[in-house]
Amino acid sequence: MSVSDSTSSYKAVIYADPPSTKTEVVDLDIPEPDVGQVLVRLHYSGVCHTDYSFCTNGFVGAPPTMKGQIGGHEGIGEVVKLGPGVVLPAVGTRVGIKYAADACLNCEPCLLGGETSCTQVKISGFYTPGTFQQYCLTSAKYATVIPDGLPSDAAAPLMCAGITVYSALTRGGVKPGDWVLVTGAGGGLGHLGVQYARALGARVLAVDHGSKEDLCRSLGADEFVDFSQFPANEPPGESQMAARIRELTAGGVKIALMCSSNSGTYEQAVYWLRFRGTIVCVGVPDNAAVMAGSPMMFLEKELRMIGVKTANRQEAVETLALAAKGAIKTHFEVRPMGELTQIFEEMEKGMLRGRVVLDLR
Repeated sequence: MSVSDSTSSYKAVIYADPPSTKTEVVDLDIPEPDVGQVLVRLHYSGVCHTDYSFCTNGFVGAPPTMKGQIGGHEGIGEVVKLGPGVVLPAVGTRVGIKYAADACLNCEPCLLGGETSCTQVKISGFYTPGTFQQYCLTSAKYATVIPDGLPSDAAAPLMCAGITVYSALTRGGVKPGDWVLVTGAGGGLGHLGVQYARALGARVLAVDHGSKEDLCRSLGADEFVDFSQFPANEPPGESQMAARIRELTAGGVKIALMCSSNSGTYEQAVYWLRFRGTIVCVGVPDNAAVMAGSPMMFLEKELRMIGVKTANRQEAVETLALAAKGAIKTHFEVRPMGELTQIFEEMEKGMLRGRVVLDLR
């Protein structure tokens, strides 16, 4: 596929009135790639909770989102034009666009593999045009090649949700046989967290609403805890849910993969852990969560807590390679571009199962 000479405009979805969820489909002129860039004809884009938070100014301390911003950071498409100096990826290559649209690769975070925390990072869909559009410019060095055999619509959610949970698990030190707890296990992040944990040899305890138990077990969860069946607002140290988790896992989990944005789960997570357990923070708490526990508890049980924003370029390659082998099945529904506002509203109400993918064709 290439850009036709007769084609000069395309459709994009913009945030029409931040911080509301109002979006609008507009026509834009197809841009030309600059030095180091490629032009990608996007076919699909996943919709992430982070997109909703950018649209609604949900991140405390972040600059407000501009009216007219094109969101999205889970795009899959085909390279149709190369900018000056670019050789790879070649025209016709299927590529993915991630949360980090570009990074300097020279600062300390970049040199340590933390490219998404680069001091000059460009975030796809936030002050940089994202993937809710049919054509997108992206840095050639940040376009991730999609393996053969991995369908484009199924690959879209892997560009953020998939690569994030994979990097969270591997940086958390998962080993075969470990118990991994996944919060929000039936959601967009969590359902992939369950599968990647299983693919890496772990046993999985899924935590979500009881309506998602069948889904979680079908994905490979060994045990399931319905958070709605336990009293809310208990003192974290006296939590009946934490006691049940420790019972099911004979002492606690090795990794608590925090995919949910619910602050209540963060407040009691330390009580789910066994000796040398690790809390891996992925989901952004929906308000000012306070972590329970004390330095003495961390010392006595030699616990860890780490944060993982999302994957670097190499982790993205590893994530997709695992999925291409058939180990991962993305649960998603394909929706038209014009339904983004409705999707955000459903996301806000917790109505979504798995992931939503926009059809940009």
